[in-house]
Amino acid sequence: MPTRIVSAVLTSIFSVVFLLAQSPANAPTAEAPAAFDDQTIDPNFVSIADHAADQSKFEEVEQKADGLGPVYNAQSCRECHQNPRSGAVSQVTELRVGHLGPDGRFQNPTVSINDGQDEITGRTLINDRAICPEAQERVPDTETIRTTRLSVNTLGDGFVEAVSDDTLMAIHDQQCKAHHHKICGQALRVPILEASGETAIGRFGWKDQHASLLSFAADAYLNEMGITNRLLREEFTLVCNPAGISEPNDQPDPTTHQEDIDHFARFMRASKTPPRDEKLAATDAAKRGSALFDKVGCATCHVRSLTTAPAGTKLLAGQFTVPDALGNKTFHPYSDFLLHDVGTGDGIAIAIVEHYGAPREAVRKAYREASSEQAAYDDVDRIMNRRGFSYRALHDGRNKIRTAPLWGLRTHARLMHDGESVRLDDAIHRHRGEAEEVTEKFRKLKANEKADLIAFLSSL
Repeated sequence: MPTRIVSAVLTSIFSVVFLLAQSPANAPTAEAPAAFDDQTIDPNFVSIADHAADQSKFEEVEQKADGLGPVYNAQSCRECHQNPRSGAVSQVTELRVGHLGPDGRFQNPTVSINDGQDEITGRTLINDRAICPEAQERVPDTETIRTTRLSVNTLGDGFVEAVSDDTLMAIHDQQCKAHHHKICGQALRVPILEASGETAIGRFGWKDQHASLLSFAADAYLNEMGITNRLLREEFTLVCNPAGISEPNDQPDPTTHQEDIDHFARFMRASKTPPRDEKLAATDAAKRGSALFDKVGCATCHVRSLTTAPAGTKLLAGQFTVPDALGNKTFHPYSDFLLHDVGTGDGIAIAIVEHYGAPREAVRKAYREASSEQAAYDDVDRIMNRRGFSYRALHDGRNKIRTAPLWGLRTHARLMHDGESVRLDDAIHRHRGEAEEVTEKFRKLKANEKADLIAFLSSL
């Protein structure tokens, strides 16, 4: 039997076994609802009125009086997540930089502002906007590692959050074993901001820097809009910060006691998954392309289907209980949500001050004064004091990128993490590293077969 047929058969068998292994015996599963319609997945989970209110918060334009800035990229969540509906993708990119130190370790930039009188440290993000000229950030000449990253889709992320760590680890284990570590996704344990001392496997953001939607929302509110909140309470600079603004800026509503980050997280949890173009999916070309997607090996990382944990399961160190609306649901993200080196990695390591609120001076001191590379990692691990956290693992992932979920792909005008590809075949050809053999198989397809595979991708 030809090797490619054996490979395809083994992939199909694994897909069946893997899906069965995710759910308890006899546990019924249902399809996750998919639509671009701005509606809640289940009115019994989040009511129509509450979902509309959450969406309004997601779309709300922030002002200086709300705590905007001093440095920021956008004035609302919708500004970076809006095509074709609030919560989806957009063409908006963010800028990240850094450099390698003399010892070869990645270093975050030190950005001088206010005519050299102040510095912004502890983050890799360079904000494009500021509420005053004195706070405007610019890339220092020292920062030779530079990249842009596209805004990611958030629709359907409630189902992603409801996938257990065990499920993601099972994908990791199977990949590494079946491909003899040539393809082996990194499952990165990251802090759960709302659970002191705890971690879980990251799945949100291009670097898998967050495991929970509440953590993800808190991070974006501070770093993209400059609005402090209960999980990330410290401004990155006070230059031009308006006097009299309460800190943290995100204050609870006196009636509901919810903060904006709670509305953002609930909006994402209750959003439907991106749907396919059913008309195009039903064409013979797309059907043939779907088979080729498996045959060449794309589905190894772009995993078609996942199933969420059963309703009632406690995840995120007990901070999140899977509701009926999200429990035992099968959805189709076309991603394993793991980190891979596919040759396009940007070289940027996760900045723990920026994303997790680590004490910046303590981290800088530990990293600067450590007697060795391992001592530096160990010192930072002690400062973080998080079960399962590894600063080295964050650095090991600096040239890796989360497998891009392909659901909603037809709504993307720019592709890959940096937006530098604008055609699907160009994006495929850019895949190297772990994906080299898969890319080579695509190159060897006949012209009509390539067209079929592109037709399939265009239906997503």
